[in-house]
Amino acid sequence: MLKKTSLTVALIGLGLTAQASYAQTAASDQGNTLETVVVTATRTAVSENNALSSVTVITRDDIDRLQPTSVLDLLTGLPGVSITQTGGIGQQSSLYLRGTNATHVLVLIDGVRIGSVSAGLPALEQIPVGAIERIELVRGPRASLYGSDAIGGVIQIFTRHGQPNGGIAPSVSVTGGSHNFVSGEAGVSGGDSHLWYNANLGGEYTAGIPACRNGAAELGVACFVDDPRNDAYRNWNGLANVGYRWDNGTELAFDWLRSKSDVEFAGTPYGGNDAIEEQHVAGARLSFSPLAIWKVTLNAGQSRDDDSTFYQGSYFGAYYPRMATGYFDSRRNQASWQNDITLATNQLLTVGVDYQQEHIYSDTDFQQTTRGDTGTFALYQGTFGQNEVQLSARHDHNDQFGNHNTGSAAWGYHFDQGPVLSVSYGTAFHAPTFDDLYFPAFGGVPTANPNLQPETSRSAEIGLSQQLNGWNWGVNAYQTRIDDLIAFNEAFVPVNISRAVIRGIESQLGFKVADWRVQSYLTLMQPKNDGIGPGDGNLLPRRARDTARVDVDRSFGKFAVGATFFASGKRYDDTANVYRMGGYATTDLRASYTFAPGWQVEGKLANAFDHNYETAYYYNQLGRTWYLTFRYSPSIH
Repeated sequence: MLKKTSLTVALIGLGLTAQASYAQTAASDQGNTLETVVVTATRTAVSENNALSSVTVITRDDIDRLQPTSVLDLLTGLPGVSITQTGGIGQQSSLYLRGTNATHVLVLIDGVRIGSVSAGLPALEQIPVGAIERIELVRGPRASLYGSDAIGGVIQIFTRHGQPNGGIAPSVSVTGGSHNFVSGEAGVSGGDSHLWYNANLGGEYTAGIPACRNGAAELGVACFVDDPRNDAYRNWNGLANVGYRWDNGTELAFDWLRSKSDVEFAGTPYGGNDAIEEQHVAGARLSFSPLAIWKVTLNAGQSRDDDSTFYQGSYFGAYYPRMATGYFDSRRNQASWQNDITLATNQLLTVGVDYQQEHIYSDTDFQQTTRGDTGTFALYQGTFGQNEVQLSARHDHNDQFGNHNTGSAAWGYHFDQGPVLSVSYGTAFHAPTFDDLYFPAFGGVPTANPNLQPETSRSAEIGLSQQLNGWNWGVNAYQTRIDDLIAFNEAFVPVNISRAVIRGIESQLGFKVADWRVQSYLTLMQPKNDGIGPGDGNLLPRRARDTARVDVDRSFGKFAVGATFFASGKRYDDTANVYRMGGYATTDLRASYTFAPGWQVEGKLANAFDHNYETAYYYNQLGRTWYLTFRYSPSIH
């Protein structure tokens, strides 16, 4: 069974106080007239031009315009991003960033690390897109700031928050569509000069499609079972946050999130065909300034991820009533202390300590069920005329793998009234997951490898980019070498590949002219096994070498239309490059009409030409689908 992973949410202590919320709001309000502010690249608020990183920002305006049904819709086709999904809406997904493994991208929600403690994968398909205000995608190694996992980059999702002096603002939306899809959400947010708050409730359902293509059991690949039924998906979610800022700048904020999903999938009585996934997170953060040049941020919290599987149905002629087949529950305790010290004008030093402890509870007898990690880090940011420098270093002590040192250096040159040239180098590491190391043998066949070594990487990058009034463009070239890359062999046992080398070029170009808006992305990549032995020279599995995306939108007063064109090159499903999945292209069409102040009706036709394709071998993807939404929000004009 391919075990369904789910959100494990834990406060990682990023030094992101309510300042981050204000930064994202400011960036959203600035649009293309002022520089966009990002906080993920350096753990501090900086302009996108000063981040010295390859960054893509998705705002709430973008989300409303694109009408996505999931976070995967938003991220598909962005530079360096390759996504696989084992079926339709709500089915398990994996995101590969810059050709690295799916476990090599760190995903955060409001500074909260998400991902299964046992499998190490973030369940992006479970995140309610209606709760999102903004997404920052930072490509390249960030382990010197965040620790393990950030080899390919960091994705941070900011949820919707109330705004200072925003008054009370209710919102509601209802959507219906193909495959009996229905979703709804309602919320209220507000704030005054000191207080801000937000609360949302949402849910969705779809009857789904068969996750596996007919005949998968006979081939003995992919889902290992022939299950022609539709796989339904249900989700219920709630979000609440509140914060207060005193006149002296001290801020205190609390966050709470719960998401519960019921996901049907193709399975057997041994591994189940239905998963109940439930995630909880609660945390608090406090920031204050003991001195004018010194800002302190404290974070603490706990998250839980509960995942239970069941089976009901026929298998080899026998009928099984609903029965439990297993559970995986995990917990993260986490705390952080970050200090931002202004050394001089345009000279900032950030130092801090992160601590996390992971626990797993399961009916499966893992050899080890807990481990901890303590990381100390420092980042210097300095500007000298047209030159900008960033230097960072981190030391992590892991209970299982001992000590790891990572670092990065970046230099940028700001041309007069022109682009920014950046050059960077960074190292990173990833500790094997509990499943990789300790998952017990299945039927006497090993499915884990306790001798796995941590993965380590070295990356170099050069880029040229520019943010103009109404225009943005950028080109980045990079090379990443990963030693002891973890991959699955022909027996589906994780092993270390001595070396993998990934080279790539990414570009993006966007502009707004009159009532037209165009944004385009292109990725050319070569993710190769460069080790010794079988598979040497093969492409790493499930990663598309080439992807391109173009978003085109046109407004006519209260009426707007748009389209998204996406194309992907071929990919392979295995390290031996035997199971090939061809390239494909899709077209999404959309329209919206504001028929009254605050009220809007939206329509979308996804995969309009009904192209058949796969992102994971023998798993179905949605064909032509339609969605119709009615939305109320005071921000709609």
